Amino acid sequence: MTAVTNPIMTSAAEWEAQRPSLRAQLQQLLGDLPPLLVPDVKILSREVRAECVVEHFAFDNGAGAQVFGYLLIPPRLTAPAPAVLYLHLHGNKYALGKEELFQEGNYGTAPGPALVRQGYVVMAVDAYCFGERQTQGPAGAAESGAVTEQALFKHFVWRGCTLWGMMVRDDLLALNALLNRPEVDPRRVAATGMSMGGSRTTWIGALDDRIQVLVPVAQMTRYRDFAATGQYNLHGIYYYLPGFFKAGIDMEHLVALAAPRPQAILIGDQDPLSPIVGVHTTATFARQIYGLYNAGSRFQVMIEPGVAHKYTPTMFNYMLDFLKQHIDD
Repeated sequence: MTAVTNPIMTSAAEWEAQRPSLRAQLQQLLGDLPPLLVPDVKILSREVRAECVVEHFAFDNGAGAQVFGYLLIPPRLTAPAPAVLYLHLHGNKYALGKEELFQEGNYGTAPGPALVRQGYVVMAVDAYCFGERQTQGPAGAAESGAVTEQALFKHFVWRGCTLWGMMVRDDLLALNALLNRPEVDPRRVAATGMSMGGSRTTWIGALDDRIQVLVPVAQMTRYRDFAATGQYNLHGIYYYLPGFFKAGIDMEHLVALAAPRPQAILIGDQDPLSPIVGVHTTATFARQIYGLYNAGSRFQVMIEPGVAHKYTPTMFNYMLDFLKQHIDD
């Protein structure tokens, strides 16, 4: 395992000089991915649901798969509005996917309508293996959900890329589609999600500066600290990237690549998927980088005591407040 070295940076310019190579490393770890594109989005239906205008849409990802999603629009929108790209969780809930927008979860309110009530346009897409994509594996309808996930992991590795890389690529395609909507103010776009959705948030924020605000929830795994626990099977197979430990980077670099954009990390101190020692290491490095931009107040970490792998009402309200502070008018 290659050790991570985090030398003290003395200026934002010094950090900026390193950002291109760090991003190139992340791209290499994700594998040989097809190029990005602006999707040709097809609206499948439009209805009012939970006091939101809901468009059910699909687009071809240019790699042999259809991506299905929802766009939630405030019903009386009269001007371009801030938007939230909502990244759904894993939790072995393969049938859920984008429907998480309409589930109350542990925090007592459906996140999609709650965000719309705040005035945001909201988009969520099904990741590979989830929702309407449960049978999008090599065997088609003969396999579903978890079995599809196992098969796709093998399928993509044989082709020189990774399941995680293809999932992140779809999220970046969704971002392209979101920014192409006339209802959206492209200067005010946030990303958030829990667990796998938190990792998706962190990765796309590290790779794409068009995400102005990031709120990853219940997922801030520093890979080496998680590996040290030996509990590899707590994370799904999607999470693993060949050669990651040879790259000499870790979660702190992904988080710091978002600087100086506003970012709030919400995590429980008993979360076995994110050992707290790694959370502190990540936060320490990221705070240093944000400080180089005189943007220390834009980086916040809320560690909830006694909480394991959960999205609590306290976290949910913190997320709403953080968005209000940083992407509202």
